[in-house]
Amino acid sequence: MHFQGSPNMAEKRVKLISSDNDEFEVDEAVAFESETLRNMIQDTGTNVPISIPNVSSDILAKVLEYCSYHAETMETHDDKPPITDAQIREWDADFVDVHPATLYSLILAANYLNIKNLLDLICQAVANNIRGKTAVEIRKILHIQDDFTYEEEMEIRRETKWAFD
Repeated sequence: MHFQGSPNMAEKRVKLISSDNDEFEVDEAVAFESETLRNMIQDTGTNVPISIPNVSSDILAKVLEYCSYHAETMETHDDKPPITDAQIREWDADFVDVHPATLYSLILAANYLNIKNLLDLICQAVANNIRGKTAVEIRKILHIQDDFTYEEEMEIRRETKWAFD
């Protein structure tokens, strides 16, 4: 898969290999959105393919979509007006409008690849998804099993009754 970026981006290309061995070729500027990839490229150069063992191809494609868009928004183009903050926020909102399971996979990828802005964006989306939900609903959304037996939970509720009033 190719993520070209704009014609003004650096000519250097970087080859990335996902956990399921799919190859992605991106502009160096796109890869540099990730601190992890930036450090790897600075250590090994762009001639060596970079293996990303913790990120599947579908999630890596989504991460690279984000990185490509944000790398391009940093560029100036004489032939078109600059992208506004409102346009970026709208694009970001659409980007995180995905199934919760995809969001959680994106969190892991953004954390592993050290893409702070993406991690912040996704964590905010998850926070928005669980805002106003009960503990049971949050556990269901986040796929968290309840560690307490019914009796243990009732004991805790009795001890902390004030918190539920």
